[in-house]
Amino acid sequence: MTAFTLDEHRELSREMRLTTRRLRTLCELAVNVYGPQSRLAFSFQRAIEDIERLNQDLKTQATQDGFPGNDLYV
Repeated sequence: MTAFTLDEHRELSREMRLTTRRLRTLCELAVNVYGPQSRLAFSFQRAIEDIERLNQDLKTQATQDGFPGNDLYV
């Protein structure tokens, strides 16, 4: 089994930041249109929580791969 390189972790980190930012923007839009109690708002919030959990797992993996996970993933 091979690990991600530092460059691969950096690229993935950039993509995850962009994805998280975009998902938060879309969530805000959905809440503004359908309200905070809507099923859509709930689903967006769950998706954001899952992305945050994925980022934490990526941070842990980067550390296990010998890279500064805290500097790569937020």
